Amino acid sequence: MSGTLYIVPTPVGNLSDMTPRAIEVLQQSDLILAEDTRTSKVIMNKFGIETPMHSHHKYNEHQQLESVISRLEEGQDIALVSDAGTPGISDPGFMLSRECRRRGIKVITLPGATAFVPALVSSGLPCDRFVFEGFLPPKKGRSSRISDLANGDLTFIIYESPLRLVKTLEQLSEACGSDRQASVSREISKLHETTHRGSLKELLAYFTTNTPKGEIVIIVDGKTSAAEPKIHRNKYAFTKD
Repeated sequence: MSGTLYIVPTPVGNLSDMTPRAIEVLQQSDLILAEDTRTSKVIMNKFGIETPMHSHHKYNEHQQLESVISRLEEGQDIALVSDAGTPGISDPGFMLSRECRRRGIKVITLPGATAFVPALVSSGLPCDRFVFEGFLPPKKGRSSRISDLANGDLTFIIYESPLRLVKTLEQLSEACGSDRQASVSREISKLHETTHRGSLKELLAYFTTNTPKGEIVIIVDGKTSAAEPKIHRNKYAFTKD
């Protein structure tokens, strides 16, 4: 009988967000696959988890696939973690999960932390239906992808690095119109977490003069929602948490 692949979310910031079930699964697994064992070691030490770890990241997941599947088929239970959040969401995980599906190996994904959900809910923008883009293509296809998102009816979500935030806000403002409503959340669940809300023009002006740090989530209003009549706001009504 084959083992089980457990996909285990880990905190995106505050280690207190680690769930008791996640700790139990990691303690009882035969092996933990970690995106970066040095980063994951901090969590393992914090919760007294002594399960052996191997690195499993985007540069070696192809080569490791068959050996991991073999261990699962031999009956071992393996847990997969990324540096933060839920594996498979802009992190390694999809390839292994897909292969388990093909081979009939059980996959259990624990509910838990991911950065875009709190950012979306905190944005104040429609979140009943949305598009998760993750990281945009760095070069090829970037403009066309932004155009597709800008012309869609749904709220959309982008992950971005602090070094590229201003450039991305410029591109979004050009594609969506500078008055499109958006929010920028950074350092979700960490000590210096902030969310800035306003038009793309306001956000661009703010972050042009205030260099951001940390992990960033951009939420942008959909085209249909943006076209609906809005309450007029004072030009200084730009808000942040």
